[in-house]
Amino acid sequence: MKKLLSLGLALVMVLSIVTVAMAADLPSVGVAIYKFDDTFMTGVRNAIEDAAKDVATIEIADSQNNQATQNDQVELFLSKGVSALAINPVDRTAAGVILDKAMTKDIPVVFFNREPLAEDMAKSDMVYYVGARAEESGTMSGQIIVDYFTAHPEADKNGDGIIQYVMLKGEPGHQDAELRTEYSIKAIEDAGFKVEKVAEDTAMWDRVKGQDKMAAFLAAHGDVIEAVLANNDDMALGAIEALKAAGYFSEGKFMPVVGVDATAPALAALKEGTLLGTVLNDAVNEGKATLLLAALLGTGKAVTADNYPYTITDGKYVWIPYQKVTIDNAADFE
Repeated sequence: MKKLLSLGLALVMVLSIVTVAMAADLPSVGVAIYKFDDTFMTGVRNAIEDAAKDVATIEIADSQNNQATQNDQVELFLSKGVSALAINPVDRTAAGVILDKAMTKDIPVVFFNREPLAEDMAKSDMVYYVGARAEESGTMSGQIIVDYFTAHPEADKNGDGIIQYVMLKGEPGHQDAELRTEYSIKAIEDAGFKVEKVAEDTAMWDRVKGQDKMAAFLAAHGDVIEAVLANNDDMALGAIEALKAAGYFSEGKFMPVVGVDATAPALAALKEGTLLGTVLNDAVNEGKATLLLAALLGTGKAVTADNYPYTITDGKYVWIPYQKVTIDNAADFE
């Protein structure tokens, strides 16, 4: 019995060593997400976890929307000797601080979803960005409104030939918030429509805040509002809740609301008939592209078309394309 027990313990030790050795063969990637309870970033995080299987060992940290917390997490990752970092910065203007920390250890960094300033991206040959061109999503949001008002001229409720709209913006200074706002309106105007901004406010990407802001817009402007543009789906869905409370989406009273991200709740709202449209912000490919790039960089291998299935532009940028989503094609994205 003693011999068998000794043999069993020895086998367990050998298996443990093999497991560690196998894990050690994979690059280790420290991942920081600006906050876990963001609906879109949850999708990206899940995609990163899925992509890491057999590719990298990962540790993912919730920065809780606090840049100082994220900075500490980066320092902890570096102290553990990670092979690469994948960072969704809390504050994109603080990306340079994170990069400086990584450069002291010669560790490559892949920023994602929140684009660092160009001067920070120019600091090192070991820094990359994975995301989507925010202006593209803005243009598509505006085109959804254009298509609706073209097909439904009665949506111009006061018949003045002008689309009176309200805008729910994301985080101030975030490239997605600024560019989606600008380019959605530009697309409407480029299509020949006149627009009038009735109200605009930030709801910080948040559904509850979106509901509160929309309720305030309705209280102040009521039936003057003819369209709602939101920089993301969560705010759009919040706006829909406020509109429902005001009697919309029943007895033929409709308000065109457009969001961005094509999250599962947004697709459900499309089917329900309360959300006019959204724009797919491809969380799956953003997460996969981020993790695969960080893992490759962590091995020290050159990134080529043979080992990386995404296009790198200007030597540093991986752009994930957007897609318009309406009730006509919503089933394709479920």
